[in-house]
Amino acid sequence: MQVLIVTEGSSDIGYGHVTRCTSFYQAFEEAGYRPTFVVDGDESIKRLLAGMSHLLLNWTANEESLIKKIDASDIVFVDSYLANRQLYAKIANNARLAIYYDDNNRLNYPTGIVVNGALYAGELDYPRNSDVEYLLGPKYMPLRRDFWIVSPIEIADRIESMLITFGGSDSRNLTSRILELATKKYPRLTKNVVIGDGFRHTREIELLADRKTNLICQPDAGGMRDLMLMSDLAISACGQTIQELARVGLPTVAIAAAQNQLNNARSWTKVGFIKYAGSWDDRSLDEKIQKCVGLLDDAGKRNRISRIGREVVAGNGARMVVDFIDKRLRET
Repeated sequence: MQVLIVTEGSSDIGYGHVTRCTSFYQAFEEAGYRPTFVVDGDESIKRLLAGMSHLLLNWTANEESLIKKIDASDIVFVDSYLANRQLYAKIANNARLAIYYDDNNRLNYPTGIVVNGALYAGELDYPRNSDVEYLLGPKYMPLRRDFWIVSPIEIADRIESMLITFGGSDSRNLTSRILELATKKYPRLTKNVVIGDGFRHTREIELLADRKTNLICQPDAGGMRDLMLMSDLAISACGQTIQELARVGLPTVAIAAAQNQLNNARSWTKVGFIKYAGSWDDRSLDEKIQKCVGLLDDAGKRNRISRIGREVVAGNGARMVVDFIDKRLRET
């Protein structure tokens, strides 16, 4: 059975949608379906899609081409901030089954299944009608295959290393800012710094690196998992990576790098997994980061935080969504 995964990603808008959809691609593939990506994006996205069936298509400007692809598919999975209500309606009318991944109750979705695996999903006032089914909450939180089964991190008595990660593009250039702070305030710590595909300030980061800085370029999911397992704390944006950090159980100082990350920041702070330092544009961000890092000095606190993350994120969210879809199709 053919599955079309429609999404977007580029060096300008980031790669979060593609990363999230990869988990569903892998879960569909495991269940015997034939998934294909259709991505509105640029050439930078190709490395993330390597090994997966995919097509780069500016579908926002070529709806007819997209509808032809949908007509040849059984299931259409959409994860987008670009698609409007009219396009969703066309997808619902042309697909045997339509699934929509949503973050913030963005639209009144047409007939199909709405998935939101965020901690705060149950707090959003989704409209209820008989034509739409909802899969909401952290049990549906999607993680890439390398995080489905993973050993928890071992909490050290003393912090010796930190992971600095701000997604695939880091449009705010937070990596440079945090690395500069880390080299000045934490020179004894090993600093594992992730450089994404869409970074535009790599040279600046290289110049800021000290002898205890490791620059890791474009790690895949397995590489990210291993970096988390070898670190004692992370400094990260409040996007998709937080879920993987929680799955591993790596205590995290988090920064909201965009407006759409604020709900994530609030929810993860509420459950007690992250220490939230504030928004990227906070003038006192450096001081708040140092305060948060200080709160993680105690190994007992880090153990409790680690346990919270692992309890919240089971790792099988994408599989649960696909299992639900599979049962749904068998009933029709």
